[in-house]
Amino acid sequence: MSHVTFDLAVLRSFVAGMDLGSFAKAADRVGRSTSAISAQIRKLEEQAGITLFRKSGRGLALTDAGEVMLAYARRLVELNDEAAVAVRGVDLEGWIRLGLQEDFGEVVLPDVLGRFARAHPKVRIEARVARNTELLERIDAGQLDLALVWGTTGAAQMQPLASPSMRWIGSSTVPWQNDRNEPLPLIAFDRPCLFHSAATSALDRAGIKWRVAFTSPSLSGLWAAAAAGLGLTVRTCYGLPATVRTLDEAEHALPTLPAITLALHRAPGSASPPIARLASLVVDSVRETHASTQMVFA
Repeated sequence: MSHVTFDLAVLRSFVAGMDLGSFAKAADRVGRSTSAISAQIRKLEEQAGITLFRKSGRGLALTDAGEVMLAYARRLVELNDEAAVAVRGVDLEGWIRLGLQEDFGEVVLPDVLGRFARAHPKVRIEARVARNTELLERIDAGQLDLALVWGTTGAAQMQPLASPSMRWIGSSTVPWQNDRNEPLPLIAFDRPCLFHSAATSALDRAGIKWRVAFTSPSLSGLWAAAAAGLGLTVRTCYGLPATVRTLDEAEHALPTLPAITLALHRAPGSASPPIARLASLVVDSVRETHASTQMVFA
């Protein structure tokens, strides 16, 4: 039986097209013409021996085989890039202090930090998962070098990465039924929160009464309460556990929520090579996570 050897350049174009939602945009990223990218994708399907795309409206979506191919393509491209960085940066040394929102703790910590640690074993990382206010305070105080933060406030250097929409979140197993005669029960943090403020403002504008039914100091507490059907909380599609789901606003007569900016904040003077490399990996990971929430590709 002959072995299939996938072309890494083709896989890179495939991943770029999926991440950007457009193979025309992927052509710009990888420095090829749109026709060359189309030829690469045809070659990939021929090598795979199975259909990877299906029509979805005016665009394309992945088939089940395409989803499997994308997962492997990401791993192969990442391993290639990790190897390239590792051999060039084998002597990279230093100390990095990284702050993360809870939404990204389970995604960024094992993936990005694991890859970084394997490529740069001499660099020590101190990671902290915390709320917005604490992360911004630590950046301003010079206690963090990088922080992944909701919103664009803060005195540190800031790089916007994505602007996902806020969503109403309820239980995956307990059907949501809103009693119009009762205030809408909300699940919120026990301290000021951008998401809770946006939710209450939207409800007030819509003339919908609300009450705080459950508070918690941690995101895991919010997920547990929402999963139990105690009320609704507000977050983005990032990092949702299987026990909760997003609710359709029109179906449940809920007001539309705004988008929120996700940004990478850097402390002044944090421009060392190790910090720059980790920042690049965090940026790529967030953008891949954002792209994975898009179901239809142009």
